[in-house]
Amino acid sequence: MRAAEGAGLVVTAMGDGTVVLVSDAGDERIATGIDEPIESLLILDAEGPEVLIGTEAPHVYLLEGASVGRVESFAQLPCREGFHTPWGGPAAVRSLAAAPDGFVYADIHVGSIMRSPDRGRSWQPVTPELHEDVHQVATCPAGPKRVYANAADGVWISDDRGDSWRHRADDLDNRYGRGITGAPGNPDVILATVSDGPHGDNVHGELWRTDDAGRTWRHVTDGFPTSTPDNINTYHVAFETDELAWAVVGDAVYVSGDGGVSWRQIWRGPEPIIMLAGARG
Repeated sequence: MRAAEGAGLVVTAMGDGTVVLVSDAGDERIATGIDEPIESLLILDAEGPEVLIGTEAPHVYLLEGASVGRVESFAQLPCREGFHTPWGGPAAVRSLAAAPDGFVYADIHVGSIMRSPDRGRSWQPVTPELHEDVHQVATCPAGPKRVYANAADGVWISDDRGDSWRHRADDLDNRYGRGITGAPGNPDVILATVSDGPHGDNVHGELWRTDDAGRTWRHVTDGFPTSTPDNINTYHVAFETDELAWAVVGDAVYVSGDGGVSWRQIWRGPEPIIMLAGARG
């Protein structure tokens, strides 16, 4: 279903709710008892281990050691009544992100972003300035107060943990956004994917890069497809270091060694790739 990588730990969620922990100490399978589809994972502590699990419902669960429990503060958010989807099904915790100051962010599809100041124990909504249809939330180790969001009308950026937001999508023509990631050592370098919309025979999916926090954007085409018929989705682009970045287009994996400026294809999978995960250095 989903995977997450940290320093010395890889976590994989299986379709039956089992979570597999892979580390130097060996492999461990934990039956979480979660019967909801797992949509996101976030490693808070690789040694604990301590992992947040986001589901379609939406709910957040906390795995500590070998025990798993639902986070009731998230389940009791008053704004939950406004969570929805265009197709009428349950909303989901589509992505999770952590900042080095202990704040954690959960993007609700659809329902904006929730934040936790205490590593996922208590939750509250960010201010509602940004578009409610967020497809990925991301953070930067070098900018603890900065939060990135890619939404249905493009990229939004906060420099105060979500108290206020700036819409940084002029160069993107306010197009439909999906994936987003920031360079771990430079909060102003961002990769984001945009398209014409969620559905269609050709949505013209594209990868864009900024090095000034979204004031200006450049369409990435050096070694990378100029346009794709499908969306370059949530979890399809990621920084590992300031120089090393990864991206997925369909069944192909691309790598960049210069911070997302130029790319080369390095592998094709047997099926379309659902997601990629990397531990940021």
